[in-house]
Amino acid sequence: MSEFWLISAPGDKVNLQAWERMNTVTSKANLSSNNKFLIPDLKVGTLDALVGLSDELGKLDTFAESIIKKIAQYIGEVMEDSKDKVQENLLANGVDLISYLTRFEWDMAKYPIKQPLKNISEALAKQITQIETDLKSRAAAYNNIKGNLQSLERKTVGNLLTRTLADIVNKEDFVLNSEYLITLLVVVPKSNYTQWQKTYESLSDMVVPRSTKLIAEDAEGGLFTVTLFRKVMDDFKAKARDNRFMVREFYFDEKELKYEKEEMMKLASDKKQQYVSNTLIGSSTMFLPHNIPGPLLRWLKVNFSEAFVAWIHVKALRVFVESVLRYGLPVNFQAMLLQPTKKSAKRLRDVLNAVFKHLDEVAAASIIDISMDIPGLHLSNQDYYPYVYFKIDLSLLDYS
Repeated sequence: MSEFWLISAPGDKVNLQAWERMNTVTSKANLSSNNKFLIPDLKVGTLDALVGLSDELGKLDTFAESIIKKIAQYIGEVMEDSKDKVQENLLANGVDLISYLTRFEWDMAKYPIKQPLKNISEALAKQITQIETDLKSRAAAYNNIKGNLQSLERKTVGNLLTRTLADIVNKEDFVLNSEYLITLLVVVPKSNYTQWQKTYESLSDMVVPRSTKLIAEDAEGGLFTVTLFRKVMDDFKAKARDNRFMVREFYFDEKELKYEKEEMMKLASDKKQQYVSNTLIGSSTMFLPHNIPGPLLRWLKVNFSEAFVAWIHVKALRVFVESVLRYGLPVNFQAMLLQPTKKSAKRLRDVLNAVFKHLDEVAAASIIDISMDIPGLHLSNQDYYPYVYFKIDLSLLDYS
């Protein structure tokens, strides 16, 4: 994606001529692609109200942008296995963001223009705040599932001394329900396999002969069973440790192992279903990624669109308010959306300052003399141009 400049200038004859000249120069020099940005006739209200609203809209602009970025980032997290599909899910009113921007139309149904500007601003603020509240709630639920699953998954990737054995051991590997006998699990380094086979029966009294069996291996060693009398268990553990054979503190509990397996499967399913819905075919569940979005992804997509649309309406309100404050009444200004071409920002800024310097000769002169690096790319509250200017930066939403 890219950066856009939303600017406005007075709509009198002189400025309209300047506007056309600017549009011609920037287009011919390939400095930017330009589109008129249509803002309806809104109710002006009093000057004091406009001054207060200007500050409120600045804060709302920043807040709305932060929420949009959060939702976009969350879509990327939820679609972790399909990062290449994220961009196509970042839409506004069903179209890509650049198309929505360049063809912006005020939503008369959501934000009726006959009501005071403050009412429109408050409606936008309420909508964005509600989206943030819902996002926090849904994100917390998803993160809880994801965190629990990751905790269980971490147990499956360690070595044989630390990882879960739920997917390794079987009931048949153990002597169970015996008053006298117990089966232990021993981790033996690969280099010591021969030594284990030769010595395990003599590490302690009362070890059942030929009771060892290799049931699992990793890069470092193997997991062996050994059966012995319970009364010598502590002595066997100590002698095994002296010989670099490590006894796992593990006792077979079929119910506990079954619960652990089911819990992992349930969490994986819960996490997946936040991304995609499932459709039942007979008794099986088939997941359809990318085709049928699950509840969380569906909510994120809908509310990204809602938040983005609200944000651009906030931008439009800011242009209207600042244009009235800057250029006065009656309301008569032209807003335009400029998309600077690559590496043309400085030249484009110089052209705009030159074309519109008559709007404020002193400010324009000081800008041209002092700000020769790339003025305006990192606007602060102190930056000023002879025309109304706001930046819309979509680069932070770029997942392509």
